[in-house]
Amino acid sequence: MANSAQARKRVRQAEKSRGRNASHRSMMRTQIKKTLKAIDAGDKDAASEAYKSAVPVIDRMAGKGLIHANKAARHKSRLNAAIRAM
Repeated sequence: MANSAQARKRVRQAEKSRGRNASHRSMMRTQIKKTLKAIDAGDKDAASEAYKSAVPVIDRMAGKGLIHANKAARHKSRLNAAIRAM
């Protein structure tokens, strides 16, 4: 248990940050799933549109440090390769 004022403040900040990070991570995963769903459906136009909306979200999460830059690049590369293979 936090005993000092500084430690109590860090607990409050960490809780707020954890909630925000969970929300952002969920948003990113939703965008990726929408793109994958369009790819599975075989609709190249919808998949391209979903990809275009997912890329800025993925980049933003990498910029915030929520995911590593290489993970963001891997997601984008694999989604793009799947769309191009259609």
